[in-house]
This record gives sequence, C-alpha cells and structure tokens, in this order.
Amino acid sequence: MDHLLEIRNLSIDLPRGKKLPPIKLVEGIDLNINKKQNFGVVGESGCGKSITCNAIMGLLSYPLKVGKGSSIRFQNSNGMEQEIVGMAPQDLCKIRGNEISMIFQEPMTALDPMYTIEQQINEALSFHTNMTKAEMHDASLEMLKKVKIPRAEEILRDYPHHLSGGMLQRVMIAIALINNPRLLIADEPTTALDVTIQAQILDLMNELRESYDTSVIMITHDLGVIAETCEHVAVFYAGQVVEEASVVDIFHNTAHPYTEGLLRSINSLGNAKKELYTIKGMVPSAGNFSSGCRFADRCNRCMDKCKTECPPLVEIETGHKCRCWLHIDGAVEEA
Repeated sequence: MDHLLEIRNLSIDLPRGKKLPPIKLVEGIDLNINKKQNFGVVGESGCGKSITCNAIMGLLSYPLKVGKGSSIRFQNSNGMEQEIVGMAPQDLCKIRGNEISMIFQEPMTALDPMYTIEQQINEALSFHTNMTKAEMHDASLEMLKKVKIPRAEEILRDYPHHLSGGMLQRVMIAIALINNPRLLIADEPTTALDVTIQAQILDLMNELRESYDTSVIMITHDLGVIAETCEHVAVFYAGQVVEEASVVDIFHNTAHPYTEGLLRSINSLGNAKKELYTIKGMVPSAGNFSSGCRFADRCNRCMDKCKTECPPLVEIETGHKCRCWLHIDGAVEEA
C-alpha cells in the first residue's frame, strides 16, 4: 500500500425502505492521503465533506451507511493494511482515538460537561494504553502545555464550561493527539472561533503536525484556511469530488467552473468598485441530482452534453484531476 489512507469508490447511502433505491449522499469518492501530508477538503455546507470523514472513523449516524463496493484502506503503525469498511466494532475502537483521531466542529458540545478536562483526556489514554493514574496525569499535563494552554495544572481540574471556545478547541486538539495518531481529521476546527483565535489554532496545528509527523485531513468551507494549512486539496460539490490538485494549482491553475466561482467570490470581497460575485442558483439537494453534471444548472459554460451525461473525474495534468467536460475529449472546442 503506497499511501496512509486510500478511499476507493466511496458512496454513502440514505435508505428509503425496501421498495425504493437509497439516496446517494456521497458517490464515487476516490482519495489518497500520503504520510505526513496536509490534505484539504473544501466545499459548501451539505456537499458531503463531513460524512465522508465520519465514514473513515466509522461514525456515520443511523440510518446512513456505506454503500456496496466502497473501500477505505488504512495502513496502521505496524505497516499492516486494514479495510475499515465492514470492520468489527471492537476492531474499529482500537483504531479510533489511537491510530486515527478527530477534532470535531463544535468544542462546546464535543466535551462532556459532567467530567473534568483531565478525566476526558485520561479516557483516551486509559482505553489505548496501560498507564497508571500518575502517568496519565503527567501525560495530560504535558499535552496541555504542548497545545499552549496556560495554568495547565489548574485547567486539568476545570470543567468545560469554565473555558472559552479557543481554550476548549486546544483541549480537543490535546485529546486528539494524546496517543500520537498517524491520521488526524479536523472537521472545521475554527468555525466557531473568532478570527484572532482561528489564526492561533491554525498556527498551533501546523506546529504540532511537524512535531508528531501526523497526516491531517482539514475539512473546511474557507479557502483561506486551505491556503494557510494544506498541500493538496479536493473540492467537493453535491456529493462528488469535482477537482483535486495541489494548493498552488487550485489557486493559480483552476480548472473546474465551480472552483473558479469560489475563488471569484473571495477575490471580489477586496474590491470596493465591484459587486460581490456570487454563483447563480442553489446547490441541488440529495435525491434531486440530475443525470448529467451536477453543477450544470449553475455553470455559465454549460453545454448540451453537460445536462445529459455525468463527466468522469480525469487527470488533466500530472496530479491535477477535474470532473468537467471542458477538459475531456476535445470538449473545449465545442464550448
């Protein structure tokens, strides 16, 4: 296995009973996460970013389930390849929080208000290690210091409601990294924080990634976060990957009209003489996707073929993939 994580043909189904086929919330996702890589997943709300990463963790909410033919393979610390789809719950628990960890979007709700910070950090240690209580205390204290929490000894005895949102997010990072995971999934870790604290958290995550040699999947709708933290990016739209490339190519050699629209929206913010650019129309809801390109109704370069045939995700340059008929089989001339 050449990568730390390989996702092949991933679909996530919402069942509609025995007589109707399931709704495909996510379909045909193929991703490779390399060792020690910062990988960005960007897209609008509801495009399938978070549930894709929840599938990696085995945390899909009922009644969602991974579709047939899907594969999520992970290389553990022993170099062994493991198939996560269909894995027994007890085996998943050995990986989750140990080999693969996750920072959730809302730190206020992710921590249990009934337990102290130390008890919640120690839970991850007690499940995956044989440390004594004193050893867990020392490890928790050291981890809080690494995530730059002041008065770490006092904070260990505090409850979540005693801390600010930025402090709670640092605690979440400490819990996620306490077992030195090989893969860290960060689900919009700065969304609930103000701009100053966002910058501090992103700088902290970059520092810790270098220290721990951990691969990071950064889920966000903010292209500024992508530019600051990631090396490679997958752009999601309506449950599919529409473009995948290095950060440099995404910003300077954009291929898909949707990605172009996202970047134009940002660029128009700083120009007082221009109106704010918006992508026309609305994102189609799951179950109402067209048989053609899912972005066709909102695209100003749409062709007849786009409305009837779904384009495949193809490599248009080395390491740069795009799902658009403009880059397939000479369709540029037709456009």
